[in-house]
Amino acid sequence: MLRLAVALGFAALGVWAINFEYPRVMSDHGLWDFGAFVASGRAAASGLDPYGVYPPLTPHVVFPGFEAWNPNLNPPISALLFQVFDIADPATSLRLWWVISLVCHLGAVLLLLRRYSGGVEAVLLGIWAFALAGFWDTLYLGQIYTPLVLATVGAWLSLERGKFLQAGILIGLLISMKPNFLVWPVLLFLAGYSKPVWIAAATAAVVAAIPLAVFGPQIYVDWLTLVASDGERAWFLTNASFAGLASRAGLPMLGTVLGALLLLSLAAWAYWRRPQLMDISSFALVAALLASPLGWIHYTLFLLPVLLHHWHRPWTWPVAVAFTIPVPLVLGQFGKPALVQATIGSVYGWSLVLLLLGLVAQEASHHAAQRRR
Repeated sequence: MLRLAVALGFAALGVWAINFEYPRVMSDHGLWDFGAFVASGRAAASGLDPYGVYPPLTPHVVFPGFEAWNPNLNPPISALLFQVFDIADPATSLRLWWVISLVCHLGAVLLLLRRYSGGVEAVLLGIWAFALAGFWDTLYLGQIYTPLVLATVGAWLSLERGKFLQAGILIGLLISMKPNFLVWPVLLFLAGYSKPVWIAAATAAVVAAIPLAVFGPQIYVDWLTLVASDGERAWFLTNASFAGLASRAGLPMLGTVLGALLLLSLAAWAYWRRPQLMDISSFALVAALLASPLGWIHYTLFLLPVLLHHWHRPWTWPVAVAFTIPVPLVLGQFGKPALVQATIGSVYGWSLVLLLLGLVAQEASHHAAQRRR
């Protein structure tokens, strides 16, 4: 009854959030990140640098105290994939991409609800899952996250069922586009689950070799140069990583230290404790966001398997609430005092910290129970 009441509350929250977000996304707001992807693909097709800035397609972001260009930051394979976006005019391509994004998100949500919920609760949680801030801002920006979320869900469920070939291929595709998720196969390897890791590595190597063969090694140099120079965006309020929290607190190096400590601690834990697959996967996905220089709110969609797997634990519920707060409400904290930006303006980051602490507490409790046996 408690879980049903909680699900009802989340459905009500979801209805409010959807009503808030829908007019914003459907408005004539421009191309945003999708424009950067079109520009990147167009530049690559013309023999130009796919990581350059090409106004007006490349978006220029301006908020109080913040200004930056948003070029394509995805790995070189994207320079080939994004050429598809330029087949039709960009506005038409964006709307077609919205449909694909919706279908992928629906697929991911249905797979998870089929596994972890049922009946009325599943319907109510489905409403909440379509109200997540990361989902609506993905649509608003024209981002590419939902197909990758679907791959993540497929890999998660495949690991759970012992289908390591499928899991490895999907993880390899994921890290080919989002290298910060390398944390996942590394922890699996250290814990002794090597089969999906070798398959993931082979898949990622094949994908990485394609742009190398087409464009040559310079494209990797251009990409790494751009990524290395992009530290100024860590402070942006939708960055939920340790780097974002630390930058807004005026201690940017602290984010690097905390991220390194988290990764080293998890590596030691995976190697010495040899935990279960889903425990490793839960920590890996959370760490992939917290330890990354840029852990955007959109990346919280990748935590849907973690939240629903642990949904019976109440510490997941405030995290789920935070992930539903619409992005404009958080961005409204730009220009406010530093303390406000480091607290209310950093709600996404603090919710990730809470999720990490919940997983740590659960692992400590599990270990203590094992010692008492």
